[in-house]
Amino acid sequence: MEYNTTIMFKRMVKTFTTKRDLTTGSISKNIWFLAVPMMVSNVLQTALSIIDMIWVGRLGADALAAVAMCSSVIFVVMSVFMGIGAGVMAMVARGAGKKDYKEASYAATQSFVLGAFASILLGIIGFFFSRQFLLVIGAGEHLANLGTPFLEITMICSVVFIFLGLSNIVLQAAGDAFTPMVVMVIVTLLNIVLAPFLIFGIGPFPRLEIAGAALATVIVQLIGVLISFEVLFRGRSHLKMHLHNLIPDYGVMGKMIGIGIPAAVQLALRSIMGVFFMWIVAAFGVAAIAAYGVGLRLNMIVIMPGFGFANAAATLVGQNLGAHDPKRASQSAWLAAIYYMIVMLVLGLAFIIFAPYWILIFNNDPEVVRMGADFMRITSTTFIFVALGLVLGRAQNGAGDTMVPLIINIVALWIVQVPLALIFAYAMGMGIMGVWYAIAIAPVVGGLLSVYFFQRGGWQHKRI
Repeated sequence: MEYNTTIMFKRMVKTFTTKRDLTTGSISKNIWFLAVPMMVSNVLQTALSIIDMIWVGRLGADALAAVAMCSSVIFVVMSVFMGIGAGVMAMVARGAGKKDYKEASYAATQSFVLGAFASILLGIIGFFFSRQFLLVIGAGEHLANLGTPFLEITMICSVVFIFLGLSNIVLQAAGDAFTPMVVMVIVTLLNIVLAPFLIFGIGPFPRLEIAGAALATVIVQLIGVLISFEVLFRGRSHLKMHLHNLIPDYGVMGKMIGIGIPAAVQLALRSIMGVFFMWIVAAFGVAAIAAYGVGLRLNMIVIMPGFGFANAAATLVGQNLGAHDPKRASQSAWLAAIYYMIVMLVLGLAFIIFAPYWILIFNNDPEVVRMGADFMRITSTTFIFVALGLVLGRAQNGAGDTMVPLIINIVALWIVQVPLALIFAYAMGMGIMGVWYAIAIAPVVGGLLSVYFFQRGGWQHKRI
């Protein structure tokens, strides 16, 4: 039995590490070839924050709420720069689709130069304004005092998070989804071990509490970056980066920024909306903040597999457009969307049925459990539309058409979700339940708009 398991494992590794031409062969097999490792990578990426929340939750509801508010700020600031990843994905995927790996490698190397510039700016912002950010979104003196060390460490060390994210994007765009998965397995396992030691001061380690959670994540992700660089600079994957290509090429970086700006604005507006919603939720008390923070992270567990299908669609669209096959690109995106809709249907039912038990993993405060369970049951009903919006939107990003997904997000989040939250919560007197309903309605609008614009096919003619 053990021998058969070993053989199966070796075959699986060989399947996902073998270089595959994504512009030919079975579309379905190509999707799963990319999506499975991407799903694991994205789930593990979310698991890093989930692990922090679980351990921090043992410090109490206040600590949990402080980390939730820090995360809202981090999503805003980091998304502005990580949105440029859409430009990186499109350029590397097009190069790989043309079988011009020299072009793809050059674009990949320049993305890290751009990431280094971004991290310097983020570090400066984090050093001077972390506490002010928390106060602006309604944290109050107590929660701001708790959360400031966490936010400062994360922002000052943002180069680690940016470089790890870019490494994953570059490798995936070139068709290697397995290596980022292995890196994330290592990072997550190390974080599970290290986080409690730094949070609670176990053994010789100091008790750093919330700051310990941030520091543990920085340390393990730095290890992940070093592993990824070893792979990329030694050419152990589809691409080989070279040190002499690290000389800034403002033309290439400008093109990445040009493609990525709408995606960055899209992520920034989504994140700002998250901060705005945190401000609305904060009016209903600490329990509501904690429930909202936990609910968002549980929803991210569901969305992260979707990023696997969505990133697979983006890679396949980019590479097939590079190979001048728009029909195959479209088929790849739709099939990936259908697969994710099936997954979302199953997970949505699991969230609705077992909602309170998921919240109890993080905190046993009765109010937190009640509000969190309501959040999960309401938002889970529209998961299928989340699938459509996420996969088709990311597929258009993979083509380099980032403006349409931006417009769709503005409509769904700012024209629909934000006004409805205020109307439901205050004008109609629904309280926190009204906020939950508004969050559930927005994906329906976004998903339907994504279907409409994708079918129009303007993304097929986007030039890079």
